[in-house]
Amino acid sequence: MKELIENLLKLQSLEFDGPGEPGAEKQIAKLRAKVPPPVLAHYDRLVARGKKGVAIIRHQVCTGCHVQVPRNVELTLMHDQDLQLCENCGRYLYLPEQTEAPSPAEPAPKTPKPPRGRKALLQAA
Repeated sequence: MKELIENLLKLQSLEFDGPGEPGAEKQIAKLRAKVPPPVLAHYDRLVARGKKGVAIIRHQVCTGCHVQVPRNVELTLMHDQDLQLCENCGRYLYLPEQTEAPSPAEPAPKTPKPPRGRKALLQAA
């Protein structure tokens, strides 16, 4: 699935950003041949309406419509189980490979809090 969505992303970048480049038409034809017809048809419908067909997820938000994506959709993409569409804008969602996640810092040792209230006043006296 990851390869399929990456092919769509490459196709999108060629069609939107660089159709005037030499050899772009051949690359577009190669990429279109790798994508299954139903997926390509949905992608083409979005492009026909002037939308990009693939949106990247950043911080659990679709970059196409700026609506938060449900966590289960993001998890499905993380595990490369299936293609996912944004429930709001209909774009195919792409979750870029995350660089090494920062390791959680070791928690500071807990220091006991000084007693407060009436008991503290009685113990101090």
